[in-house]
Amino acid sequence: MSATQPEAHAAHARLVVVHPDAGVLAEAVASRLVTRLLDVQSVRRPVHVVLTGGTVGIASLAALARHPARDAVDWTGVHLWWGDERFLASGDGERNETQARDALLDHLPQLPAENVHPMPSADAAATPEESAAAYASTLAEHAPAGAAVPEFDVLLLGMGPDGHVASLFPGHPGLDVQGVPTAGVHGSPKPPPERVTLTFEAIARARQVWVVAAGAEKAPAVAAALGGAPARETPAAAVAGTERTLWLIDVAAAGDRAEADPA
Repeated sequence: MSATQPEAHAAHARLVVVHPDAGVLAEAVASRLVTRLLDVQSVRRPVHVVLTGGTVGIASLAALARHPARDAVDWTGVHLWWGDERFLASGDGERNETQARDALLDHLPQLPAENVHPMPSADAAATPEESAAAYASTLAEHAPAGAAVPEFDVLLLGMGPDGHVASLFPGHPGLDVQGVPTAGVHGSPKPPPERVTLTFEAIARARQVWVVAAGAEKAPAVAAALGGAPARETPAAAVAGTERTLWLIDVAAAGDRAEADPA
């Protein structure tokens, strides 16, 4: 799928919900996620969730760890994935997996270890491409017949000031990867240079995509993405869920946006 093809989901409205600040945003994301998990578990199992890193992403996981309804979720029926990962050694503090374990996963005794699916680290794979290929195999094991990835019930994405999501950066070769759900990344403009990412094709399989962004430095990218900027310039503009797309942002990231859409 090229960087322009995800626009096929444009028919599904993007809902923009603006929160007072980053702290409230993180708490709100946690509450939405608990509600979404409980709603999905009432009709089907297992539930597949893709986690994100970043300041607000990890703060949202920490908020979920202390949420009063956290244990109402049957965590034995939840599978956790990642949208991208830094290609570093296992346990490195810069890995999204490590930060997620500290913020949330280590606080969920009901969550089976086999339900947590981190992208292979630099001490488990020789190259980002090897890690990506191994992750693609794991995704396929949990996908419906004929599909490459699960139909993720929620796919969380942070967004950088340049409009990147996962490790899909403006003008980067990863935007044009086709036919596979994962890709190795070299020369990332944001350190570290080597990473592993879901591709646009994998993201497009999610039932719900939630883009979470906070801070005034994100405002230009938010405006560009919501204004229909080309995916090659602002990759966040190209992501959408098959059922729902939420932009969960704070006032600073909203910038000059006059008002939010209904939640």
